[in-house]
Amino acid sequence: MTVLSVAYPFARVSSDSIGGAEQIAASLDRSLVLTGHRSIVIAAAGSEILGELVSVPVPAGIITESTRAEAERHHRRTIDEVLARERVDIVHCHGLDFFRYLPEARVPVLATLHLPISFYPREIFSVNRPDTWLHCVSASQQQDCPTSAMLLPPIPNGVDIPRQFKTIRRGGFALALGRICPEKGFHLAIDAARQAAVPLILGGAVYPYQTHIEYFEKEICPRLDDDRVFAGALARAQKLKLMAQARCLLIPSLVAETSSLVAMEALASELPVIAFPAGALADIVEHGRTGFLVSNVEEMSAAIRETGRIDRRVCRRTALQSFSSETMFRSYLAAYRAAIRKSAL
Repeated sequence: MTVLSVAYPFARVSSDSIGGAEQIAASLDRSLVLTGHRSIVIAAAGSEILGELVSVPVPAGIITESTRAEAERHHRRTIDEVLARERVDIVHCHGLDFFRYLPEARVPVLATLHLPISFYPREIFSVNRPDTWLHCVSASQQQDCPTSAMLLPPIPNGVDIPRQFKTIRRGGFALALGRICPEKGFHLAIDAARQAAVPLILGGAVYPYQTHIEYFEKEICPRLDDDRVFAGALARAQKLKLMAQARCLLIPSLVAETSSLVAMEALASELPVIAFPAGALADIVEHGRTGFLVSNVEEMSAAIRETGRIDRRVCRRTALQSFSSETMFRSYLAAYRAAIRKSAL
């Protein structure tokens, strides 16, 4: 089949992306190509995919309502142009703003809701367009959705897990990774590491939103010191190397996480995860078995000192059993085929 994937206009798609939606789009593109299907991806210029990239320009500077509206118009034109010249079986949307550029052409559309449901307008569950389907990435996320005939069963996220893993000597530092923005709460990870007297490496990207920049400048930078450092955006290889060396991963999210690819990757690297029980994190981290679920900075600090009690081999076994990208891909293929059949009726 031919799948047209449409990514968020402002984020590059690659296996090195910070955002989970972009990582999933890259993973599906690669799996489609490797299994003999055709993958076309509309994404920001500079994206790295295995299929056919139709790139769109990334506006420079701070993202404003004006630049957002222009990017959405460009996305809509690009989608229409691709559908006019290519025989596409299904369109798969990954962007938060997907409802603003749904194609008019009669082609089935599947939209993955990667972010908390509160981030989307309620109207997405009653879009007046035939053959348009939505699905969540976890059962926890789906519980927040209203009843809708458009909503399909959730397809849990998965990550690429190397079959071979070499155990190495662990360092004494804690790790935190992700988008640097207020809802991720990374300032609390720094506070917890300082209370535990443990070094911390914070890796991630500051996207050009004014609130993200202000958060980084006001809440993150003043907390950094010789032992708590900001490493910036990390390539996948760098991230996995740090995961193989760290003592634990900290996820102090302040919003209900729909999933957590970084938690899954950490467990696959035999790295215990210490997290607030926000959304799907409570389902990914097994308290006392693959990490700890904590409620505040003090509990997170205490848990950092207790990570030696976690059997790291159990972390990896859990990831292999539950968080495989192969399982995720098979579920998407089934969803694509079902949507195509319904559209043909």
